Amino acid sequence: MSSLSTNASCRPGCGACCVAPSISSPIPGMPRGKPPGIRCVQLDENNLCRLFGDLRRPRVCADFTFDVTLCGSDRQEALARIAAWEDLTCTD
Repeated sequence: MSSLSTNASCRPGCGACCVAPSISSPIPGMPRGKPPGIRCVQLDENNLCRLFGDLRRPRVCADFTFDVTLCGSDRQEALARIAAWEDLTCTD
């Protein structure tokens, strides 16, 4: 059983939500958004968002919150689960 609760906060240095899903909103440095599986240009070398707290951060990013069901117990699980979720919801 995971020690993470559903009320846990994001894991510092995870960044899975900045890699696995597509983002259709413009992002500084990525004016057309980003495709799934591509690292966001705003994700730094420590897997932290450079736009955290910045008004230029896309709303979809700001609204994404940690959920143990989606994010799992570690970064690899989060990457796999978010990618699977992307595949299930992709309309292209």
